[in-house]
Amino acid sequence: MSDYRARFLQLALHARALRFGQFTLKSGRLSPYFFNAGRFDSGAALAELAGCYADAIEASGVQFDLLFGPAYKGIPLATAIGVEFARRGRDLPLAFNRKEAKDHGEGGTLIGAPLDGHRVLIVDDVITAGTAIGEALGLIAAAGGRPAGIVVALDRQEVLGEGGQRQSAAQRVSEQAGVPVIAVASLDDLLALAGENAELVGHREQLLAYRARYGSAAR
Repeated sequence: MSDYRARFLQLALHARALRFGQFTLKSGRLSPYFFNAGRFDSGAALAELAGCYADAIEASGVQFDLLFGPAYKGIPLATAIGVEFARRGRDLPLAFNRKEAKDHGEGGTLIGAPLDGHRVLIVDDVITAGTAIGEALGLIAAAGGRPAGIVVALDRQEVLGEGGQRQSAAQRVSEQAGVPVIAVASLDDLLALAGENAELVGHREQLLAYRARYGSAAR
């Protein structure tokens, strides 16, 4: 497992962004684990998280020149990553959107650097149904930008629906948008960590059973 993947998972456990138990997801599935990026709720935690994201982005080789954070969780994530890249010597423009258009002041839906002519890397926490990413792609295209990729913290690697092609949300979004989806870590990485960590090994069988039932065909 890559160093940044292990660092991210350990950070998520420490921040209680990653928890184990029984959790009912928006899809109605009963999951043995739950990820909530909102628990990275301090400057130090966000700084460490941004370092993991930046390492994953650099390792992917994706070519981009602007960071875009979809409202709401994408906004602090993209901002923190922008600060991390500046610390590494690369000063990137940054933009994000409002949920509702503003009809006074500067107006509009987009805030930050202009997207026109830029290769845009979309930053978010997870991809569930892909709705928020789809909205972001539409905004970027309308503003003259070109999507270069999507980076998320955790890829759950599970199918969107029952039966069919057993395609995950990340796989479908990547296929539809024609850009790579980069994950800092995935369910496979979590399973690998659970096999090595005495505190997590008790959750491994439930994770394996969940993947067998809902896991996407290709990982």
